[in-house]
Amino acid sequence: MKTENRQDYDLAYMLRFENVAWYQDGVVRILDRRIYPIRTEHIECYTYQEVAQAIKDMVTQSEGPYTAAAMGMALAAYQAKGKTKKEVLQIMTDAAYALSHARPTTSEQMKGIVYGALEIAKKDIEQGRTGDILIEDMFEFAYNYVNNNYKRYSIIGKYMAEKIPYNGTILTQCFAGTVVGTMLRECCKMNKNIKLYCAETRPYYQGARLTASVACDMGFDVTVISDNMPAFTMKNKKIDLFTSASDVITMDGHVVNKVGTFQIALAAKYYGIPYYVTGTPDPVHKDMSTVSIEERDPELVLESLGTKITMDGVKGYYPAFDVTPPELVTGIITDKGIYTPESINKYFE
Repeated sequence: MKTENRQDYDLAYMLRFENVAWYQDGVVRILDRRIYPIRTEHIECYTYQEVAQAIKDMVTQSEGPYTAAAMGMALAAYQAKGKTKKEVLQIMTDAAYALSHARPTTSEQMKGIVYGALEIAKKDIEQGRTGDILIEDMFEFAYNYVNNNYKRYSIIGKYMAEKIPYNGTILTQCFAGTVVGTMLRECCKMNKNIKLYCAETRPYYQGARLTASVACDMGFDVTVISDNMPAFTMKNKKIDLFTSASDVITMDGHVVNKVGTFQIALAAKYYGIPYYVTGTPDPVHKDMSTVSIEERDPELVLESLGTKITMDGVKGYYPAFDVTPPELVTGIITDKGIYTPESINKYFE
């Protein structure tokens, strides 16, 4: 297949396609973002079930799970080599379900990817196009999904960069992945010499390890702060803009994102600092009544990078996301432009 016009040009190491999740020769390799950049290691998955488990275990985050799921469908096709048409269809159907339901909060968005691949697989299977042909078609679907997704986020990144003043200072929350990379790439094109402050985002430290690494890798001035410092930093470091990505944006303008986003948005509102969230609304979620907030292993908040930091008997609590209401959001930056939370339902018009 042709792979020209790759949209990961000039981006940081961890945002290059092969370093997110990549299928080749019966293996999906996924950069382990739980330990990057302390160590640069890839998890090798030999079945789609292992890919689903890697997604569940937070091996990859931000845009990574979607890429991994797409590549996982190619791996499922590899697992189905030599099977009957009926068996191939069952394997691909099971894979689509397992990959899309690895994490509950984002399952609806994930379905759009894996079931798109499944529809292509069904047509191939009906025509007897299995084996290597099916694998190639699934990989091509995954590659085109990733490349087109980067292209779309390049548009979002440009809109985001335009909102940042020259020599401006921004505060980020969690890891916005491709949006951070494309935003910084556009800032370079605009000669905007910006500074970033990254909240660390425990317990996985995505802000410290991932957002900050991307910014540093791309040559930007970046500083990490702990999760209880955003309000003080806003005032004393003259933050111009707060931004985050989103895991879900409901059609009535609520933003579901990494837990901690809500309290930073509150502080931004207090100081009159605009908060721009990046992403697109999900028509499946008309409001918050249909969104399931994932609660992860509470033991993770009792440790730091694998080292226990609390006394035996202390309990933990780990909601993975929180909800920022529309009134705290300045604008939602999409690939079609910037909407207010109140007008985001017009995105699909």
